[in-house]
Amino acid sequence: MKKQFIWPLMALAFGLMAAMPVRAAQPEKEADEQTRQENVSKIREWVDGLKFQTGEVPVGTVAKAKVPDGYKYLNPEDSGKYLQLLGNPPAEVLGILFPKDMDLMGDSRWFVVLEYEKEGHVKDDDAAKIDYNDLLDDMKKSSAEINKERVKQGYDAVEIVGWAASPRYDASTHKLYWAKDLKFGGADGEHTLNYNIRMLGREGVLVANAVGGMQDLKDIEKATPDILAMVDFTPGNRYEDYNPKTDHTAEYGIAGLIAGAAGLKVAAKLGIFALIAKKAVILWKPIAIALAVIASRFKKIVGFFRKKSPDAV
Repeated sequence: MKKQFIWPLMALAFGLMAAMPVRAAQPEKEADEQTRQENVSKIREWVDGLKFQTGEVPVGTVAKAKVPDGYKYLNPEDSGKYLQLLGNPPAEVLGILFPKDMDLMGDSRWFVVLEYEKEGHVKDDDAAKIDYNDLLDDMKKSSAEINKERVKQGYDAVEIVGWAASPRYDASTHKLYWAKDLKFGGADGEHTLNYNIRMLGREGVLVANAVGGMQDLKDIEKATPDILAMVDFTPGNRYEDYNPKTDHTAEYGIAGLIAGAAGLKVAAKLGIFALIAKKAVILWKPIAIALAVIASRFKKIVGFFRKKSPDAV
């Protein structure tokens, strides 16, 4: 989203932790703690004032969603602010789906971020031919090279450990999902679940990324049928509405969707030249795996929300 979208409270929340020097003087420590608590109170006030939606909601201009029972939906503007609160760059999102009883500042931390990528009509004729184990090996090798650049920029390396859920494509609904087990920060790093859902349309793909810890995998898998069923493209934007004479066609298929953010070498091996051109800028910036970083950031901010012990440094 645009620059004016940056929320001052978010800068306070993370800036306070990053910029606050360590001081031995007790009065200064108490002042720092008071400032921290004041900022947490401001964030809590904002969170408590959020207006969630249920029932039928628009998803951008190409789709609509019926929010499943047991869930709540946050509008695009506030969703963007919330993602920034978790330490992510501004991004164009269509909304976030949360479990109904989830406290956005609490320990429970899985949710689904919706986006739309208008990169052309994705043909699915390669779906039955993909060897997902070979694809995973290529993604691992490529991510190792990308990590060199991430570390240079001061970000944790992100290792693709394996499939948390092997890719599955339903040709009748043109919906695809898979999950990766990611590890941040080397051998002792935290494992994070990155659960991906793609819904193919006439000229683009609806993206639903469920993000949480590995402990949330069962809950997310249980929710996947509801997530897959909740969103439908509107008439004129459906996969079947594609007109090869007038509509743009993506130069990659199902394998390209899965490997897209994994690295340039995978894209090149698959012949996804348009994807290379489109994604190259993203891949070499921190936003490359922005959604995967959310869970890691969330753990830090949960600690920020909690009251520190009096003798904490």
